[in-house]
Parts: sequence; structure tokens; C-alpha cells
Amino acid sequence: MTGQATIVHIGGYTAESGGRAAGIVAARRDPASGELTPLGTAAITASPSFLVRHPALPVLYAVNELSEGQVSAFRVAADGDLSPLGVQPTGGAEPCHLAVAPNGRHLFVANYGGGSVAVFPLDSDGVPGQRSDLVHHEGHGPDPERQEKAHCHMVSPDPGVGPLLAVDLGTDSVYRYDLDAASGRLVPRAPRLRTPAGTGPRHLARHPDGRRCWVVGELDGTVTAYDLTADGALHQRERVDASGRAGHVQPSEIALGPDGGFLYVGNRGVGTVAVFSVADGSPRLVAEVDTGGEWPRHFALTAEHLYVADERADMIRMFRVDPDTGVPAAVGEPVPVASPTCVCP
Repeated sequence: MTGQATIVHIGGYTAESGGRAAGIVAARRDPASGELTPLGTAAITASPSFLVRHPALPVLYAVNELSEGQVSAFRVAADGDLSPLGVQPTGGAEPCHLAVAPNGRHLFVANYGGGSVAVFPLDSDGVPGQRSDLVHHEGHGPDPERQEKAHCHMVSPDPGVGPLLAVDLGTDSVYRYDLDAASGRLVPRAPRLRTPAGTGPRHLARHPDGRRCWVVGELDGTVTAYDLTADGALHQRERVDASGRAGHVQPSEIALGPDGGFLYVGNRGVGTVAVFSVADGSPRLVAEVDTGGEWPRHFALTAEHLYVADERADMIRMFRVDPDTGVPAAVGEPVPVASPTCVCP
């Protein structure tokens, strides 16, 4: 609500994954200043590396990025406290991303280590039931260390009626699936998009118009623009560097600003957020802002503020975004948070 503080939840790596977090942290956000006030650990759970909210219910979901992956659901109280609703095995190792269907009836999970996509039905309270499907990707890419097999890194449901897109770093692919709502099973829609070899696609960002999207390549440090058709087919338009800085660049998150005119990319290694104008669909670098750390793992945009989680610097950095230029400027002091990997407003 305008003028009132809102709650942000922060995921991170716990000791099970070599991190220092205890679970999911809650923080109060001042909508006017953007300031975050940590409220402590809202839920103790193992390596909740990515979080997502139910579109209509006060429910938060987390992947537990473990060798035997899990997904955890929590009811969210007004003060940000979390009450466990249920835990389900994801059927694969190291789940790293999840998303809820727009109608709130199914949950999709990307198993990075398992190279697979899991589907869970959600009941009327948002509680995940027994897994209804598990689809494995097959193949590999040219990088022998990172692409020795499939590594699903993101699941992106279409906001309308189009197919689910599953981004796979290991096979240089974006897969398309239709959901059979009655059975909760995924029906592959061929052909899959194959990115240039060695791209290592990590995440994608959709434009609100539903006709464009951008894919960030973790391994080759690129951003690729695609035209997106109604049936979920992607047609490559243009490919640019994710960063203008020298050094090892390993992009992480990619997201559009609220008005759809600017695209943001987190660059690990060089510790920046790059800002691209995408007014005509093609990304044009307009600014690259230092985040104050080396490893911006994830960020979130809310109205006029940008929150960057730096996994290795143990902090959340806040920025105010100029609505005209799209460029973020740091505000206040960084907020100490152990091993943060996801910011979920």
C-alpha cells in the first residue's frame, strides 16, 4: 500500500551449500526512501536460493538447492514472518529457480543439477501436492566443465496462454512446454530453441507486450534479443555484450524495468548492473553501474528502486532508478545479509 512499509524476503546459501545464511531473511522496505530494515530470519530452511510469491495468496515458495532438491512453501504473515506449509522433493539435484503459473494452480521448478523441470499442483491454499511431472533434458554443450550435461536454470510461464519456457544452460537451449492442466503433465512443443554453442543461457526476461524477450548467456557474457511469437517460438534479432568492462564477466539476473523501456543485467566478476535501452527491441547499452561488490547474484526492481544481492560481499545494495534515463544511483548504506542469492519484494 502506498506510503506504508512493505516486506521483502531474501534467500541465501546456508552451510549445506557452503554459505553463511540461516534461512530466509525478512526485511521491511520503506517505499519512499527504499531503505531496508532487516527483521531477522523468518524461516530456517536449507539453502533457499530462489524465492517466488503466489500471485493471489500470502504464500512464499523457496527452492532448497541441495543434492536431493526440495521445494518449501510458507504462509506469509503481515509482519513478514513465515509459517511452513509443506515440503516436496523436486526429483532432481540443486533446484535453482521456480515460478508459479499465472492462475496460481501449478508450481514449476528448474533442477540445475538434475537437468530437469518438475511440476507440482497447488491446492486452494497454495500448498504444493505430490509432484505431477518431471521432464529430463538430454544433451550437452561445448564447455566440458559447465555443459557436460543438461542444467536447467530457469522456468518461465507465459503470462497469457503460451507455453512454458525452460532455459537450459547445459544444452544451450530454451525448451517449450504446454501444460495439461488436468493431469499436471508437460507436453513438449518442438522444436526447442538452440542458442549459439557455448552461450550457456541462464535467465530470460519477457517484455510486457508478449512479443519480445531477452536471454542472458552466463558462459559467453552476452545478451540476445528475440522476437517471441504467440506459440512461444523465439527468433533471434541481435546479440550484444552483457558488460562493457574488461575482465571475467559472468552474467546473472536479467529483468525489465517497470515501463518496459530499459533492460537490466547483473554482471558477476566485474560487479556491475548494466542498463540497456530496449525501446526498439534491440539492446543499447546506456550505463553500467558499480554495485559495490564483485558478485551481484540477483536483483529485484520495485517501482523506483533496485535491490542488488551480492552473494560474496554479504550485502544487499539499494539504488534509486531515474525514471527518464533508467540509470540507478546508490542510496544509503549496504544492508548486511549473509550469502544472499535472491531478493523477493
